[in-house]
Amino acid sequence: MFRLLLSSLIAFATLTSASELGAVERNPMPQTASAVLGGETARPLSAWVEFCATYADECRVDASEPETIRLTPDIWRALNDVNARVNRTVTPVTDMQHWGVVDRWTLAEDGLGDCEDFQLLKRRKLASLGLPRRAMLMTVVLDENDEGHAVLMVRTDRGDLVLDNKRDEVLSWDRTPYVYVKRESQDNVAWVSLNRLSGVTTTATRR
Repeated sequence: MFRLLLSSLIAFATLTSASELGAVERNPMPQTASAVLGGETARPLSAWVEFCATYADECRVDASEPETIRLTPDIWRALNDVNARVNRTVTPVTDMQHWGVVDRWTLAEDGLGDCEDFQLLKRRKLASLGLPRRAMLMTVVLDENDEGHAVLMVRTDRGDLVLDNKRDEVLSWDRTPYVYVKRESQDNVAWVSLNRLSGVTTTATRR
């Protein structure tokens, strides 16, 4: 697995543009950060349940994978590059505009999507580079407008990092303006509460 990850990251690095490398240099790898502790089992979003019924492999938990990723400069660069590239290539639209429903989770195969679709696509791309899916968790937060929003939380040995369609830089969770509500479980196909909150039912109020 390590050799596959290393070779994938080397190949990915050759495709990185100068502007993307500059973005990484402006956003240095964190030295240490805290982790977000999970709580009790939380009710999953209905749109996530429907997504898992269609894309079972995207939700399956492999207990043999590590719960955290050792954050190296190459992995840090890959996280920032994938975050920025997906943000620039997917056109933001609400699920109501796109599908005529309040909330639907997809992998943005047609190049359109809202917050959770951005993050699901990022996870798939990072998993294809060899990063363990078990350490990359879809997470529901309340944003600056106190509305539901989805981000991708990557658990590392330097703390929990956040990939977000609202910014190209990967940030430690405690540097974001969000209230963390719940995330996918690392033990089974389920969700756990964060900060003793779990009541958000959709992530599609805005793009």
